[in-house]
Amino acid sequence: MSSAISLIAVPTNLGLNRATRTPRPDLLPEALLEAGLGRRLGAVVEATVTPGPYNPVRDPDVHALNPHGIVDQSHRLADAVEAVRRAGRIPLVLGGDCSVLLGALLGLKRLGGRHGLAFLDGHTDFWPPEAGPLGGVAGMDLWFATGRAPAILGNLEGRGPLVRDEDVALLGVRDPDDWGAVEGEHARDTAMAYLDLDTLRRDGIAASAERALKRLRAPGVEDFWVHLDADVLDDAVMPAVDSRQPDGLRPGELGELLARLAGSGGLAGVDVTIYDPSLDPERRAARVLVDVLVEGLGTLASPPRKRQSEG
Repeated sequence: MSSAISLIAVPTNLGLNRATRTPRPDLLPEALLEAGLGRRLGAVVEATVTPGPYNPVRDPDVHALNPHGIVDQSHRLADAVEAVRRAGRIPLVLGGDCSVLLGALLGLKRLGGRHGLAFLDGHTDFWPPEAGPLGGVAGMDLWFATGRAPAILGNLEGRGPLVRDEDVALLGVRDPDDWGAVEGEHARDTAMAYLDLDTLRRDGIAASAERALKRLRAPGVEDFWVHLDADVLDDAVMPAVDSRQPDGLRPGELGELLARLAGSGGLAGVDVTIYDPSLDPERRAARVLVDVLVEGLGTLASPPRKRQSEG
C-alpha cells in the first residue's frame, strides 16, 4: 500500500543572511533522505523546487534579502503542494530555510477555505522587514504569512493573509523577552495562541497540544499546516542550526507533540526547515530529526484501510 505522505524537496537558503558564513540548510533534503526518512515513512520525493540565484544585497524597497526570488520559489512550491493535496495526500516539505512556509501556505490557500497553522519553532519569526536585524525572510515568515506589509510577500497572488492571526498556534518558542520589541507589535499581543517553551513545560505536551488543536479546529477552519523548524529542539541534540539558543524541546517531547497534532485528523501538511548538515558532519542531529518525524508522522505513512462496509 503506498504512503499517504509525499515528499517535496526545496533545497533553498534564499531566506538567510550570508554575512558571516554561508548556511547550508539547502542540504537538508539530501541529508534526511540519506538518514532514512523516505524509507521509514514509505515516501518518495515527488517534486523538487530549485531556488533561483542568491542576491546578498537587501532589497531597497522591501528591506529584505531576495524577496523576488522567494516570490518565485513560493509560486512553484505552491504548485507542488496544491497538486499533492488535490491528489488526497499529505505533503512533507523538506526545506531549506523558513521562507518555504510561504509557498506551502499559498498552496493551501489556492484550494479555497480557511486553514490553520501550528508554528513549532525556537524563534517567533515575527519581524517587520525594516526592523529585521539580518534581512533574511526566514526570520520574518510568520510576519508575512499573516498578511503584514509589504504586499510583495504579505499578499502573494492577492490571497493574503495566507493564515489569520486567530488561526495560528505558536508552540515551543523561546525568544528573549525583548525580542520583537521594535515596532511595538509582538506575536504575544496578537490573536495568535502563544504557547512558548515555558508554557509547554508547565502545562505538559498533551494539554498544550489540545489547547492548540482547539484553535486549529475552530469552526470554519478546514485543516492546518505544521511548520517545524529544527531549532525548536534542545540545542544539546540539535546544534546544527543557524541561530542557536539554549534549551528547547527534547526529542520525545517534540515527537509526542507532532504525533498529537498529526493524529487529530486535521493535518494538511508539514514543512521541516533550518537543520544544516554542514554543521553535523557525523549526522547525529539528522538521525534525531528523522526519529522525531517518524515518531510524529509514522501513523500517516500508509492510508487507513477501508472498513468492511466500504467499497
